[in-house]
Amino acid sequence: MHLKIALLEGDGIGPEVTVEAVNVLTAVANHGGHVFEFLPLPIGGVAITAYGKPLPDHTLATTLQCDAALLGAVGDNKFNHLPPSERPEAGLLQIREALGGFANLRPAIAYRALADNSPLRPEITEGADILFVRELLGGLYFGQPRQWDRQTGRAHNTMVYTAEEVERVARIAFHLAAQRPKKKVTSVDKANVLETSQLWRSVVTEVAQDFPTVTLEHQLVDSMAIHLMTRPRDFDVVLTENLFGDILSDESGVITGSLGMLPSATLGGKVNLYEPVHGSAPDIVGTGKANPIGAILTAALVLRHSAGLEAEATLIENSVTDILEQGFRTSDIARGNGEANLPGQRTVTTAEMGALILDSLNGKLTRAEFPIPTLQV
Repeated sequence: MHLKIALLEGDGIGPEVTVEAVNVLTAVANHGGHVFEFLPLPIGGVAITAYGKPLPDHTLATTLQCDAALLGAVGDNKFNHLPPSERPEAGLLQIREALGGFANLRPAIAYRALADNSPLRPEITEGADILFVRELLGGLYFGQPRQWDRQTGRAHNTMVYTAEEVERVARIAFHLAAQRPKKKVTSVDKANVLETSQLWRSVVTEVAQDFPTVTLEHQLVDSMAIHLMTRPRDFDVVLTENLFGDILSDESGVITGSLGMLPSATLGGKVNLYEPVHGSAPDIVGTGKANPIGAILTAALVLRHSAGLEAEATLIENSVTDILEQGFRTSDIARGNGEANLPGQRTVTTAEMGALILDSLNGKLTRAEFPIPTLQV
């Protein structure tokens, strides 16, 4: 298999975590006889510095010719004086829109080894395994008109959805749920107040009829925010619109113990876009404190959804679990904030964590036999 991957390392800790993701992908390629071609491209603050805008034309043009795009992070406070449309984050919104991916997948898993890292009691989080499916190209983030009138002190955004936009992301959510043990979709909206949510609920209910093996339930977003913290094990695939999905999936970081543990994949467009959920964290650049696990788990999603290498993706995820079970931690998931190695725990750097996971993966790859790849949604 030949996979061409746009490598968008971005700003802050982006390059530090992305290299660890590339290392595990390279290991899979080497063991399986695949060719993964990485094309480094600027985006975000580094692109502003070099080219004067957050998404240079050649970055987008080259990415559109690739099979997948792997993003590190974007954002740098030194550009906060610029208008929002010219800041690093604008490059991310622009490339998302240009690539056309409308379904953002964000897994949130309660790792047994990190049970003490969550502020929630272990009996609440144990066994939680949630896949958020967030609509990514509609709603308040993209709706027009939008305006901030500084003279009048008035601002407004527009939340817009069409039935087609809701249906296409709902079908992906139900398709994925049908492949999971619980076979359940929880659709989150605010149908008691918002017309867009009333449309959302109506369309999702219609789509559910095409998936008789999947159970559908509806939740209002405010109650869902509470239920995530009180009974996360009750949920399987959580389907929701752009703004609600942004907030709820970040909230789920409480279940895993850190945003640094959360990967994501954006599907449905010309090129799938993969990125860890965490930000650029400029305050810890170069300190070795960045957690590469979100990026490494994102690499597993590249294999699963753009290469059809399900077995290899699972081995990466199992390697992460094994290293956590052995007590290795980056500072964000270390008890005591990484200030001391508590019993059963050893705090390691970004590169050390990447090397440990890579070593575990190499061992598994050497022993494994793989089926013929089959692409999944």
